[in-house]
Amino acid sequence: MSYRFADPGWLLLFVPFVLGGLWVFLRRERPALGISGLPLLDELRPTLWSRGRFLPGLLFAAGCSLVCFAMARPQRLSKPAARTVEAIDVIVALDVSTSMRAADFQPRDRLNVAKQSVADFVAQRSEDRIGLLVFAGEATSWTPLTLDYALVLELLEEVEAGMLPDGTAIGTAIGTALLHLEDSQAETKAIVLITDGDSTLGNITPRRAAELAAEAEVKIYTIAIGRGGYVPFPQGKDLFGNVRYAKTLIKVDRALLKDIADTTGGGAFEAKDGQQLDSGLAEILDSLDRTRLESGLQDAAWDDLFPLFLRLAFGLFVLSALLRATRLGGYP
Repeated sequence: MSYRFADPGWLLLFVPFVLGGLWVFLRRERPALGISGLPLLDELRPTLWSRGRFLPGLLFAAGCSLVCFAMARPQRLSKPAARTVEAIDVIVALDVSTSMRAADFQPRDRLNVAKQSVADFVAQRSEDRIGLLVFAGEATSWTPLTLDYALVLELLEEVEAGMLPDGTAIGTAIGTALLHLEDSQAETKAIVLITDGDSTLGNITPRRAAELAAEAEVKIYTIAIGRGGYVPFPQGKDLFGNVRYAKTLIKVDRALLKDIADTTGGGAFEAKDGQQLDSGLAEILDSLDRTRLESGLQDAAWDDLFPLFLRLAFGLFVLSALLRATRLGGYP
């Protein structure tokens, strides 16, 4: 059982009353008469009344001490603060359009860097369900929401750029993710959207999809991966089998991605290198964990004990007064 004082400053008054009680107790043996030399007086023994004459003062000092305790508001913990683990459902929507082959993350391309960062992201989860969605000109669920992180990591390895019809259907990707979160019972639901392109296709606009996500209380965190502009892009192989690269213009609509995140209360990040991508995912983790903590924290309940101390103090005051009304109240 845990105890505390809500107003411990009042305990400072406790010291003088304790010292006063000790002073009264120590004076109990002081003789009433300072006369010696008469054999008759030497043979006198103190009576029970004379021995107990210190009790009224001692009881009064003890009562005052209990009042100090009561003023300090002693409390007992009746229900500890509970931190319930609120599960979070997260769908990672990964762009697999051909533009993700751009090699501005040399020596690796955008998709391989993104896959490694997503794998690290998944590895840091323990209580949350993770789902993987891939999209390009269309979107498809690659893994359902699951706690089987090994399965997510295994299927993530199979993701390749160009595996779907080309294009960038951001609105469709968000809409598909929302469908998979529709039956989720988690307190917090989120979509992590990783893309390097401007929305060019889809049967729903990204802004309308973001509005639907906000209505469903699903936060979207966007990461614009890649530098944008003219970047090295593979153009086949030379006679020796080495990949040839040519500068190719790839547009990134960062304003759109920020608008999507702001609409849902999420966050927008840019990743022009692998370190920024890892940093963005780390911030998303921090944000999700703060949300979990705020929703799972319950205040502790404390019971006040000062009425008990006041009753005890009152009883001591009454007993002290009653004793003072007897022969203990003065010398015989």
